Amino acid sequence: MKNFALVGAAGYIAPRHMKAIKETGNNLLAALDKSDSVGIIDSYFPEADFFVEFERFDRHIEKLKYDNKILLDYVSICSPNYLHDAHIRFALRSGADAICEKPLVLNPWNIDKLQKVEEKTGQKVYNILQLRVHPSIIALREKVKNGKRDQKFEVDLTYLTSRGHWYHTSWKGDQNKSGGIATNIGVHFYDMLSWIFGDLQENTVHVHEEDRAAGYLEFENARVRWFLSINREYLPKEVRAKGQTTYRSITIDGEELEFSGGFTDLHTMVYRDILEGRGYGLEAARTAIEIVHNIRNTRPVGVKGEYHELLNEN
Repeated sequence: MKNFALVGAAGYIAPRHMKAIKETGNNLLAALDKSDSVGIIDSYFPEADFFVEFERFDRHIEKLKYDNKILLDYVSICSPNYLHDAHIRFALRSGADAICEKPLVLNPWNIDKLQKVEEKTGQKVYNILQLRVHPSIIALREKVKNGKRDQKFEVDLTYLTSRGHWYHTSWKGDQNKSGGIATNIGVHFYDMLSWIFGDLQENTVHVHEEDRAAGYLEFENARVRWFLSINREYLPKEVRAKGQTTYRSITIDGEELEFSGGFTDLHTMVYRDILEGRGYGLEAARTAIEIVHNIRNTRPVGVKGEYHELLNEN
């Protein structure tokens, strides 16, 4: 049984980490969040100590180590994006490995600095790249890897996930804290695309606004037109008619990739990989972080060239 701490216990994604820690047979010793709306802990680890101040959380971890000889093995990080770098450093300096939600960091050079902290502490950083363990995605990667083609795959990626007014008031609506919409809701798709289709060759941004972003990515084996939005007005009518708020679609050469199911246990699968000595480290995250960093810092060219069809609904 390994000992865990959790940073960011009140967020949307934290319960998946609690579930993964529980289902892999391990123990959550302590959790931290500035919000105290964390009753979900009772469903998994009611005996875990909880803190709303980082300083007291840090002190508690130190007391466990020096007074009780209880060592942390892992710190799971579900805090806001801009705090990931600092919380990873805390984990490593506490003698624990870090398991961090995506985006791992906001800028490529943060990865370089964290590699130095890894070397100094002897600890490891692992990224939650759950689409890499999705059976449909694995099968597609094998198909691309083993297939021989004269032309690149033609790919259209659409991800629409409705968000209310709260989104723009929260840290997620602040580009300095979240990295913007492409980083906040798209980084795992960019990782998936690069993992499947190889090295990135071109990154063009058509639109990058508060509630939508679109562009064109060309990889070694694919030409990708992508569109992301948190505006429900872009949802297909049939999706809205069903009362659904999310729509994801990936077509490859006009054929839909079916991967709508199988998402509930992916975090547990990632945790098992890490605990068994595998898992994806810092370098695995680099390409996706470079992509979102460039999207964030590139001037959009407008609706021209290889653009996603939803931009016609401007």
